[in-house]
Amino acid sequence: MAYDPNSTAIVVVDMQNGFCHPDGSLYAPASENSIGPVNDVIEIGRDADVPIVFTRDVHPLEQFEGNHYYDEFERWGEHVLEGSWDAVLVDDLDARDDDHVVVKHTYHAFYRTDLEGYLDTHGIDDLLICGTLANVCVLHTAGSAGLRDYRPVVVEDALGFIEEDHREYAVDHADWLFGEVTDRAAIEFH
Repeated sequence: MAYDPNSTAIVVVDMQNGFCHPDGSLYAPASENSIGPVNDVIEIGRDADVPIVFTRDVHPLEQFEGNHYYDEFERWGEHVLEGSWDAVLVDDLDARDDDHVVVKHTYHAFYRTDLEGYLDTHGIDDLLICGTLANVCVLHTAGSAGLRDYRPVVVEDALGFIEEDHREYAVDHADWLFGEVTDRAAIEFH
């Protein structure tokens, strides 16, 4: 299926040092290995003049203090702290100054961010979503997009993960419940 470049955006989720670099606090080899495939998706988008949106997961040190339940540091340990090297997009990623960057503080990129306003302002309906981690921030961002009436399409061969079955779960769940799945070779713009 071909996508309309005037109403589609590429959303690259959390390709940061903390997840994709061997010195990162939550490094996963498959996240590092996904840099090349994610860059392929970005290049396909750039060739069609499609907006590229990068998300960055960023946590102020005190973010979860006093919370009743939600505490990512309890689950994952401190990671991608505000102002840290961990929180920066990984160097090998083809990010440019005119790309839109969304700073998020939770698993999905719509919660208390400017993402929805950006997409609506630019007439975006369809999202090609790639990045890391497949079963956490990618899946939650895609699900949140679907609930907001965007068409989330997860690019299954441009995803980082901790274990292969996590990627398989995310892809299957996205395809079955709220979105679609594609791979790099099938992405076309008309």
